[in-house]
Amino acid sequence: MSSKSASSPIPKPRKPTKKSLPADDVRRFRNSLEDFQNATDDQGRKWVDAKWGIYAFYDYDGEPIYVGQTNEQLRTRIRRHLTNQRTDAVAMRILDVFEVAEAEVWPIWELQDISGKDKEAKHSLDAYEYSAYLDAIEKSRFKAILNEKIPPLSDHVDLPASLRWQFVDEETRADRGHPDIRIARRAETIARLTAVARERGEVTEGLRRVIVVQAVRLAYLSAVRLAHAEGRSTPPADAINIEKLIGSVLFEQSDPTGETDTDEMEADIDD
Repeated sequence: MSSKSASSPIPKPRKPTKKSLPADDVRRFRNSLEDFQNATDDQGRKWVDAKWGIYAFYDYDGEPIYVGQTNEQLRTRIRRHLTNQRTDAVAMRILDVFEVAEAEVWPIWELQDISGKDKEAKHSLDAYEYSAYLDAIEKSRFKAILNEKIPPLSDHVDLPASLRWQFVDEETRADRGHPDIRIARRAETIARLTAVARERGEVTEGLRRVIVVQAVRLAYLSAVRLAHAEGRSTPPADAINIEKLIGSVLFEQSDPTGETDTDEMEADIDD
């Protein structure tokens, strides 16, 4: 009489959590983003809980690359940018998340309870953004950043207290920050961006301006890498005169006063 041995049931595989799916460097970046979003000021307020505010992104060299504004909450806008949950041109094509090493936020708490449709508050927000934009231009080695839409001309105002946060750890910096990786990634970004311009044909002047700025950034990074390989001194950034390439970046040539809303413009581009 034979006996049958009961075979062990095959355990059903567990579905992984969404947070465990991204690559290690992406998980570390998002963990730091989470810490950033939980950071509090001296009054116990989370910096990014401000409804109205200005934000800026910086690359691996500490170079300012983008300045923006929001009246829907800093937390929401920044997370959409840095987790690719936005579908507009800035987040998906113009601004490469892998270029972002740091962020800075300027919450405007005095506008916290003001409606997002309030025109006076919106003009105030524009002035803060323009001031942050001018500061970024001044700090940029190329005197130009990746804003598709230059903020409307406004009086210079003093910016409120800010929080600047570094997202990349040493391991990520050693990987993503390697010059050859950055050059390849920058070239890929330009290829995607120029494909948009080619396929859609009718794109903003700002998008075409950003193509030039990205190309300048790629050319300079490649030149620095070449100089290093040849044992030469780092070439000066002013070897490239970007103003002669794209004109003034202090105002939008066709819309200096900002009559076209930035968010509406980006939505039109993505349609």
